[in-house]
Amino acid sequence: MKTKVAFICIHNSCRSQMAEGLARQFGSDILESYSAGTEEYPEVKPLAVEVMEEKGISMDKQYPKLLTDIPAEVDILITMGCGVECPYVPARHREDWGLEDPSGGPIEDFRDTRDLIEEKVKDLIERIKNKEI
Repeated sequence: MKTKVAFICIHNSCRSQMAEGLARQFGSDILESYSAGTEEYPEVKPLAVEVMEEKGISMDKQYPKLLTDIPAEVDILITMGCGVECPYVPARHREDWGLEDPSGGPIEDFRDTRDLIEEKVKDLIERIKNKEI
């Protein structure tokens, strides 16, 4: 049985989308990955899509979702750094990655955020495999 992990932020248009894509890429054998936001947003940020494509990860099928669009309970809840605005979602493990939102910045900011998320996703996968969480 795969571990259900949800990546949550406000708009589900950038950081949480990248995390979902990276988790699918590197953890599809052990993870069932979701992402969602607390507010509606029209699209995944084009620069987020572009920097993921640089890594060979397509986000064609990804779109901004609300919390009601993902399972009501997950095993692991990761918030991206939205602080006090992050909602409560039942989970046996939760952590906040405290990531700055690159939205509005240059593509380099998106690349830096993507690379940081990639490191964190790979670390998360290792901790799950080692039964640390």
